[in-house]
Amino acid sequence: MRFPPFRFQSAPGILGVLFLALCGCEREQNGPDWENHLTGNRPLPETSGLEAGNSSSPVTTTPADRSARSTTESASPDGVRFIVYNVRNWLEMERGTQDGEPLMASKPEKEKAAVISLLIREQPDIVGLCEVGGDSDVREIQKRLEVGGHSLPHRHLASGSDPTRRLALISRHPIRSMTVHERLTYRLNNREHSMLRGILDVTIGTPVGDIRFLGVHFKSKREIPDGDQEMMRRHEAHLLRRTLDEIFRDDPTVPLVVYGDMNDTRQSSTLRTIQGPGNSPRSLLMVALKDSRGEFWTHHWSTQDVYSRLDYVLVSSALRNRIAWNDCTVIDHPDWSKASDHRPLRVVFRK
Repeated sequence: MRFPPFRFQSAPGILGVLFLALCGCEREQNGPDWENHLTGNRPLPETSGLEAGNSSSPVTTTPADRSARSTTESASPDGVRFIVYNVRNWLEMERGTQDGEPLMASKPEKEKAAVISLLIREQPDIVGLCEVGGDSDVREIQKRLEVGGHSLPHRHLASGSDPTRRLALISRHPIRSMTVHERLTYRLNNREHSMLRGILDVTIGTPVGDIRFLGVHFKSKREIPDGDQEMMRRHEAHLLRRTLDEIFRDDPTVPLVVYGDMNDTRQSSTLRTIQGPGNSPRSLLMVALKDSRGEFWTHHWSTQDVYSRLDYVLVSSALRNRIAWNDCTVIDHPDWSKASDHRPLRVVFRK
């Protein structure tokens, strides 16, 4: 994920402050009608272990080749290990030039090897991936893991309007069902926009019970001419919250995980929208993940040397007491930066 260049500006004078205030009021008055999903400006409280808190069809919904080496269907000794990982452009894209022409290439081999090494070290049962390309890229990840002795044969790939970056999930355990969400559009500046990477939605049959996983990767902080990047994320968060409300309406006790690269900070409107109304069966609880030094950041923007928490795992109330807190963390392996600009997250579920 790339951030826009940072520019220092002098503080506005009195007239400037009045002008900014009027502009801010006008923006709020013309804001979307889904603001009632937020619960005012209250901070998301810290608790012990938890914080209160036009898409295209999936490219593939099939498991890896049947010839893949089978793995045991039993849980890991410490439960079902779930990892969330933005693997930073594991896909073919323009990477420099050659003879004056754009050079299209895949993720550098050293970075790929670092991703696989980290995952093999962690021995996950399920991995939610951000920033992968097509089905061949997901198969490559599976194959490399299998060669390294860790087979995750089941996969699901989902996409939105972004033709380059997609969401994927690979798993040791079978995918029981998947849901395609098609009405993922919103209007901004009198234009219709589609959710960039859609919503990945699968239910995995695990030894600790069926768990429904919803993965997202929201609009980056990079400015684009199509619209305000912050408002685009807030709209995408609303589309996710609408989907969650429909799920909870049908099954208020569903064991559900929302995860991914939200590209926003903990107290942002984006995260508060996803969390939902406080003290409601429909609200999500944010898993308070931190690394071995007690730090929460998950992304490093090397250009400006900025560390931010952009990746999250939130769970429904049905999973609150099924988290093995001592095994949950922001993974801070020394070689993490060789693989991606994001640090992966690990959450372990138990019976």
